[in-house]
Amino acid sequence: MKSFWNERYSSEEYAYGVQPNDFLVEAAKRLPTASRILSLGEGEGRNAAFLAKCGHKVTAVDQSEIGLLKTEKLAASQGCTVETVVSDLREYEIGEQKWNAIVSIFCHVPSELRRVLYPKIRAGLKTGGVLIVEAYAPEQLKRNSGGPKEADLLVSLDELQTQFAGFEIAYTQALTRVIQEGLFHQGVSDVTQFIGINPKDAV
Repeated sequence: MKSFWNERYSSEEYAYGVQPNDFLVEAAKRLPTASRILSLGEGEGRNAAFLAKCGHKVTAVDQSEIGLLKTEKLAASQGCTVETVVSDLREYEIGEQKWNAIVSIFCHVPSELRRVLYPKIRAGLKTGGVLIVEAYAPEQLKRNSGGPKEADLLVSLDELQTQFAGFEIAYTQALTRVIQEGLFHQGVSDVTQFIGINPKDAV
């Protein structure tokens, strides 16, 4: 998969554009100022740069070094900085009680990795920390507007609600919406959106 993403990001153009995901833009209004934010599968940096420009301290993780070089370039062009970490999410150590927010925007990984990753996300959020997710839903398989073509990589609302049971749910929805993000996210799409808060009584 690393070679796939390096090839996709090899063009001078940004595969998914330079504008942030619009769901993230709205969700970010819930974040306290100067939050420490981890962005998973960040790619070319459109979301990380947006968050950094808002005054947050952002760490972007992705397995594609080419994507993260473009992240640094985009952030610099917008007058901000993003810490980048080249790592497979199987190996990246999220830490414990470390982040004010963790962001996963169209970061699609196999279900067996999600089962390992989700508990790490739960542990990595500080008390009151916010998890922001938008992912293509299983219903997206019937469309050609973007996202993986393997059912195992798609994320249902039931899965997120189960894996993050006990979180305070600020917003959650499965919906059909129009997405216009660069070359590869274009058109009517089925997505899962989730905003959860790590509760004060989290163990």
